[in-house]
Amino acid sequence: MTPLLILTTFLLYTGILFFVSWLTTRKSGSNSAFFSGNHQSPWMLVAYGMIGASLSGVTFISVPGDVLNTSFSYMLIVFGYLVGYLVIAKVLMPVYYRMKLTSIYSYLGSRFGIVSYKTGSFFFLLSRVIGASFRMYLVVNVLHLFVFKNYEIPFIATVAFFILLILIYTFRGGIKTIVWTDTLQTTFMLGALVLSIALISKEMGEGLFSLSRQVFDDGLSRLVFTDINSKQHFLKQFFSGMFITIVMTGLDQDMMQKNLTCRNLKDAQKNMFWMSASLVPVNFIFLMLGGFLILFARSKGMAIPSTTDDLFPLIALQYLGPVAGIVFIIGLISAAYSSADSALTSLTTAFCVDFLNFETRSDLSEERAVAIRKKVHIMVAFVIMAVIAVFHAINDASVISKLFTVAGYTYGPLLGLFSFGLFTRYRVIDHWIPLVAFASPVICYILSRNSADWFNGYHFGFELLIVNGLLTFAGLWLLRKKS
Repeated sequence: MTPLLILTTFLLYTGILFFVSWLTTRKSGSNSAFFSGNHQSPWMLVAYGMIGASLSGVTFISVPGDVLNTSFSYMLIVFGYLVGYLVIAKVLMPVYYRMKLTSIYSYLGSRFGIVSYKTGSFFFLLSRVIGASFRMYLVVNVLHLFVFKNYEIPFIATVAFFILLILIYTFRGGIKTIVWTDTLQTTFMLGALVLSIALISKEMGEGLFSLSRQVFDDGLSRLVFTDINSKQHFLKQFFSGMFITIVMTGLDQDMMQKNLTCRNLKDAQKNMFWMSASLVPVNFIFLMLGGFLILFARSKGMAIPSTTDDLFPLIALQYLGPVAGIVFIIGLISAAYSSADSALTSLTTAFCVDFLNFETRSDLSEERAVAIRKKVHIMVAFVIMAVIAVFHAINDASVISKLFTVAGYTYGPLLGLFSFGLFTRYRVIDHWIPLVAFASPVICYILSRNSADWFNGYHFGFELLIVNGLLTFAGLWLLRKKS
């Protein structure tokens, strides 16, 4: 795989996305199309496209590499996803559709007050900027290492180039474009997954059944960890997966914005059920790919990288030939684009609707509102570019662990706010909400740092998210109004 071949593959794929963007926006570039797709998206299209958006570049690279450290315990998180998606479909989505929301955080405004509304949206903006930056970093880093670094182009320039491309094809159509491009990206990503496995099998001269048996015999497929002090304890994994799904999909404007483009609640629920069922076999195949990569590395006498995120790119781009390299690059780009483009759109939507009050202002013409929205879109792109650059400077651990750890801190207050609103009838002292929302993550951080000393060797894993939500819920209970 030469740098020129990788770059050409990247640009050709991006060109296809530009074409799809043009097809979907040639008739309308309105804010309604950008924010909600005019509520005309077919549910099957949304469900299929959301598979790619749910997986992202993190799953494509980090999950296979992390098999070396955690075996197949990630599947317990995936099983937890199923329960989480059921809660979203049956509890959250009926509320969103009944209130006809564009931004889901508007619910907090009607339930508690304007300060709660702004606080919820702020935590989404913070969470999504960090999460989207982590995901984009994976792809940008690969492009930089294998393409742009060869021409002595600085990392920040590579970041700027990647984000500029995303900005261009989402600039006009927003969520209306993304619903369609997600289907294309899901197809390419799943195709790359299957082809990568086939190419590894061919290179090793063994059939898939034989390789699968070796993965199981080698102990790489261990599913259940019973040490309560381990972060991979099976109950921690299951309940973490459940709550991660609720907050990172059901309470996340990025993911729910796609669901809210469906024609009605029934279609949106169908989308959620079919998409969640598809994620189980897809994630299992990613874990099998991780096992195959480890077996391949051992058979070639390779030194496995200390950062396991580098394992898949290293083998695909340097050991399996140009076809495998092209397949990997296309899959990686598809995974990155599917999360990056929707992140840019959802962040723009949240800022415009929640902080610039697009839906309640009478002083904005459609023309003026579109102009402001485009400026916000550019501003969001610059913010994400800056965060990626910072992450590049301090990165020292598996991206998937960092992503979920950050989510535990920033999504916890959202979990507490929505839970209190849905499952109690109390109102709260609205202007004190930010204090509770910021105090809960700080307490969680202190608990996480000292848990081994305070709780007899116990280490918090992804379940820190649940603790964070409970602390927020308890704080709101203290601030409740009896009336």
